[in-house]
Amino acid sequence: MSKDLFAERKNEHLDIVLDPRRACSKADTGFAALRFEHCAMPELCLNDIDIRSSLFGRDLAAPLLISSMTGGAARAAQINRNLAEAAEALGIALAVGSQRIALETGADQGLTRQLRQLAPSIPLLANFGAAQLVAGYGLDEAQRAVEMIEADALIIHLNPLQEAVQMGGDRNWRGVLSAIQALAARLTVPLVAKEVGAGISPSVAQRLLDAGVSVIDVAGAGGTSWAAVEAERTLDPQQRAIAQAFAGWGIPSAQAIASVRRACPDAHLIASGGIRDGIDAAKAIRLGADLVGQAAGVLDAALLGPQAVVEHFQVLIQQLRIACFCTGSADLAALLQAPLLPAFDPSSA
Repeated sequence: MSKDLFAERKNEHLDIVLDPRRACSKADTGFAALRFEHCAMPELCLNDIDIRSSLFGRDLAAPLLISSMTGGAARAAQINRNLAEAAEALGIALAVGSQRIALETGADQGLTRQLRQLAPSIPLLANFGAAQLVAGYGLDEAQRAVEMIEADALIIHLNPLQEAVQMGGDRNWRGVLSAIQALAARLTVPLVAKEVGAGISPSVAQRLLDAGVSVIDVAGAGGTSWAAVEAERTLDPQQRAIAQAFAGWGIPSAQAIASVRRACPDAHLIASGGIRDGIDAAKAIRLGADLVGQAAGVLDAALLGPQAVVEHFQVLIQQLRIACFCTGSADLAALLQAPLLPAFDPSSA
């Protein structure tokens, strides 16, 4: 694909994701059905709540990741700079969007070592698609992606649904797992396996971990639907109808987190997919997530500048702190044990 076609596609993706009416999944994340038991006497000082975390040996001020969201549009260069500056100021992790364009065309779109200069102390995650591993990518491309931004880890994103409904998408996924295993054995940084909004099942998570993947980002359904995005992009009515049918497809985020944690108790899990606020983040951690990622929810702020991104996450962080406070949780380990209310049956009241 030419550089211009790459850029056009990524511009369309950004425009559609910026309008939640066009990109939002028809699925429910499952977070709304969960409710914490309120603690009316927390015996804590709100300012002392400890929500610090870590990732790949780097300290985090909060258990948050700015998830992958940009990759090829010209405006992505400014978005990436804004996100890097904000992530450094906040002390949270940053994952870049797909580096395929940069690797194949030389158009870096801001995905350079300048990101590490802007964010010297936080975890930075490189990224490209799993389908590329059976289309010619290997250790060389992976190492280049990492070195391009001096990343701490490499995300391999899993998007079979998006590729299946996208005009010209990558349909051949034979051999992806073995390619991931071969890469994990040789790459000098950890691998992260991430879905893009349809969720990772327990069985797939276990296979990825057995293959050498270090971190699973379940990226469940309920946030951005890339099937809906591709339906909006196409002018072909048949292709649009095919894609639209899958706008609600996937494992809801809450279910994906809980089921993968049960099946893989020692795994390092990232929860993403429709995280709206700090209460959703608290619920994700309670279900077993080590870190919580947000992408589309911060995109509007990312277009404005680093301060807007900082202010966005300051709200989310304070919401998370208050959720800890009002469940009597002094830290994230305590939040894991916070009581959840059972479904309310009015007839038993």
